[in-house]
Amino acid sequence: MGIVKIGDDLHEELRKASSVMCRSINAQAEFWIKVGMLAEAHPTLPFTEIMARQLKHADVQLPGINAA
Repeated sequence: MGIVKIGDDLHEELRKASSVMCRSINAQAEFWIKVGMLAEAHPTLPFTEIMARQLKHADVQLPGINAA
């Protein structure tokens, strides 16, 4: 584990977003980093598709959606 230095403005945005998303500041930063990495790896996919694939990969069963 390491330390990532970020600017004060970005840290403040992390703090605000983490409170809305019910995550710690570190968890919010990890989420944004992971989504950013996935978006760079799959630049044609929209955010909703990236998240749908991650949920499927984690075997999350969403109510009202039939398994394929």
